Amino acid sequence: MTATNTDVLVEKAREIREMTLDIIGYLGVGHIGGSLSVVEMLTVLYYEKMNVNPQEPRMVGRDWFVMSKGHAGPALYCVLADKGFFPKEWLHTLNVGGTSLPSHCDRNRTPGIDMTTGSLGQGLSAAVGIALAQRLDGHDNWVYACIGDGESQEGQNWEAAMTAAHFKTDRLIAFTDNNKMQIDGLTDEIMSIEKLEDKWAAFNWHVQRIDGHDVKAVSEAVDKAKSVTGRPHMIVMDTIKGKGAAFAEGNLGNHNMVFDYQTAKDAIAALEKEAK
Repeated sequence: MTATNTDVLVEKAREIREMTLDIIGYLGVGHIGGSLSVVEMLTVLYYEKMNVNPQEPRMVGRDWFVMSKGHAGPALYCVLADKGFFPKEWLHTLNVGGTSLPSHCDRNRTPGIDMTTGSLGQGLSAAVGIALAQRLDGHDNWVYACIGDGESQEGQNWEAAMTAAHFKTDRLIAFTDNNKMQIDGLTDEIMSIEKLEDKWAAFNWHVQRIDGHDVKAVSEAVDKAKSVTGRPHMIVMDTIKGKGAAFAEGNLGNHNMVFDYQTAKDAIAALEKEAK
């Protein structure tokens, strides 16, 4: 990745982070922590790596993305709106009655959402199935998935891990958003999942661990994964829950947080000042 490309992606990630703050702040409550921790990953995938078509969201042969931690939907919605999957005017309808943008991802309501998620632990299994189905249909596209660290306590993830490795689903690239917090507290205190690299490697996945807020590291990890055949891929991202919003970073209450629109605007102003 060139320095120019890196700069463009860093700027785009800031825009998506600001949009995410805006729409949750406009509503006054939402999953700010886990949405802000996946912004760089989403930015690299949708603006550099993925083959998608906003004019034809269900294009045959497209790359797929499964946001297994479905509560991070707001960040994904901002990316999809920015890419043109639906009008940006929809964003301020987040989680209101009759919206096409529910708090958790719903493929039947939102253009560009490939899989309905929110029941934690199920998304990776869906992604494995999608990857196998795409292979059976003769496609050489990529399937991406993002799971949470708290979600990784669900046993179904490890059944999916075993299945993906057994069937050598090497067109599947998964990410763990390792922001080290979950709804009830610190992940390590509730049910430790470390050492994550060793766990995934034991299931015969190709594993990398990176700084999840470094777009260059995310991009290079995806490229490296694509160079390895015969195994599914896990990229463990060390992230900060609530990244970029001072009122949310490190706050154990940031999973589903109440805050007013002015607080969101102040956080956006701080991001813009930092970028100058």
